[in-house]
Amino acid sequence: MALAAAATSFPPATVHAQEAAERQWNFSVFLDGAPIGEHRFRLTALEPGSRSLESTALFTVRVLGVPLYRYRHEARELWRGDCLARIASDTDDDGTRNAVRQDFAPDTGCLRSFAYWNPAILVSQPLLDPQTGKTETVQVSREEDGVVTVRGQPRPATRWRLVGPKYPIDVWYATGSGEWVGLDSTVRGGRKLSYRLP
Repeated sequence: MALAAAATSFPPATVHAQEAAERQWNFSVFLDGAPIGEHRFRLTALEPGSRSLESTALFTVRVLGVPLYRYRHEARELWRGDCLARIASDTDDDGTRNAVRQDFAPDTGCLRSFAYWNPAILVSQPLLDPQTGKTETVQVSREEDGVVTVRGQPRPATRWRLVGPKYPIDVWYATGSGEWVGLDSTVRGGRKLSYRLP
């Protein structure tokens, strides 16, 4: 049901992402409601049918002002149509470093990463984890709609849940426009990680 609903509900948002010359999502990131950093995405149109995505995440979790956990992630992706053609990423997960360098030939099929900006991922299996370079099978379900604060204003949004081998992820898209406007996940220790557009 979820995959069929995704296929019929989201084509307008996918087209919108393709036509824009450049789009940006500059998310503030929160852990249990406290700010811990930011995650920025910039999607740029190249020659017809191709797009590049640059993303940078910087998180620092502090307790009583003392840094207890740091995370840095940078990724550069090349997309041809709705398919991933190349990825290069570097991650420092609190001292554990990982680098991914992969190219994907068109004849190997259409692979997509966890590219929340593109609702086409809701009908994709499997998805590539840009931090590890591994593919993950996820279950997608439509959850109860709600309201998400976007740039200081409440906006009705649809919610889709992605469940894989790690933590479940709820992705929010603005009702009507299909714009990606938020993300929530329950992470280690039952804590809530949230992305919101300031």
